[in-house]
Amino acid sequence: MKLPVLFVGHGSPMNAVEDNEFTDKWKALGKSLPRPKAILSVSAHWYTASTRTSDTREPRMIYDMYGFPKELYDVKYPVEGSPELAGKISDLLKEGVITDNRWGIDHGTWSVLCRMYPDADIPVVQLSIDFNAAPEAHFETGRKLAELRKEGVLIIGSGNVVHNLSLINWGMSGGFDWAHEFDDYVKQNILNRNFEAVVNYGKAGKCAEKAFYTPDHFYPLLYVLGAADAEDDIEVFNDSCIMGSMSMTGYLFG
Repeated sequence: MKLPVLFVGHGSPMNAVEDNEFTDKWKALGKSLPRPKAILSVSAHWYTASTRTSDTREPRMIYDMYGFPKELYDVKYPVEGSPELAGKISDLLKEGVITDNRWGIDHGTWSVLCRMYPDADIPVVQLSIDFNAAPEAHFETGRKLAELRKEGVLIIGSGNVVHNLSLINWGMSGGFDWAHEFDDYVKQNILNRNFEAVVNYGKAGKCAEKAFYTPDHFYPLLYVLGAADAEDDIEVFNDSCIMGSMSMTGYLFG
């Protein structure tokens, strides 16, 4: 069975401990999707000078966020790694990936997976985002990894389509007009299967200039689009902008 591929707008790490419409959907996905043999997570929070993965069986939990309540730092997600999956990733990407066990499972991964699969009983391997690579390269990496779907691996990209913390309005329930404009640009091109327009996101115009100042949270979407294929149904979920400058919109292909 070919597994779906998933992009999740992970938003605040507090989603690991708070119940809301977004986490309700993540829980529902965990129950409705075919059970994976393993999970490959491309997290916005492992942003490196090359593409890296980890082949340890005991990845450490990374609390890469600051100033949050103690209950968030008390979250445990003792998931195992998978040297087998890491080896397959290396085979598919060849010299394009480095094995690096100094990182672990960061909150871009565990804040979502602890709601989807709370028993932490599915092996997880992270893949880093090469900040030196062009958008087209991230999409192409996703294409190379698509083969893993046929082997029971759930590929998840975790980030946010719109993610500009410098313009956050904590008291705002919706999004700024430009945030909705960029989110809609991405959504319509995905639904029309015009993935090239998403890779070339600058074509969205002025709204793209404010959507993010660094593309770390946007790039996970490109891996997911690369791993999708023409036969996949497309579901949009958590279709929302919040706090002015953050999109929670997610996509399920399969």
